[in-house]
Amino acid sequence: MPGKTKLRIARPVTDINATSAQYTAAFGLSVIFTFKDHDGFDGVMLGHKDHDWHFEFTHSHTHAIAPTPTVEDLVVFYYPDEKEWSEVVAKAEAAGFNKVKSFNPYWDVNGVTVEDKDGYRVVIQRAEWSL
Repeated sequence: MPGKTKLRIARPVTDINATSAQYTAAFGLSVIFTFKDHDGFDGVMLGHKDHDWHFEFTHSHTHAIAPTPTVEDLVVFYYPDEKEWSEVVAKAEAAGFNKVKSFNPYWDVNGVTVEDKDGYRVVIQRAEWSL
């Protein structure tokens, strides 16, 4: 039987500290690992001890890689509890995420789409995740 699959979402950002602050404040993530000048890259990994996924945000000292998200590059968090969903939306706004109209109108029916300082979009969906 194969091992349990893990997921890392890796993205270049303009300011690792600002991005870390936004995501930890909004989504209750913690810093699980950092690195400095690893082959010219600095980075931080944000996650949660109970999750099998994490974000990795990086910045290169040697190559100018600008974040280039599109309006359809989304991370979706599902919150079935309305009170918890409302709290996360408020925390995201307080952390500096900007509410935006979703390119795909589906996400505006039961959720809110927010954008971080680099233009990456996160949908905060008020629903149970299901296939």
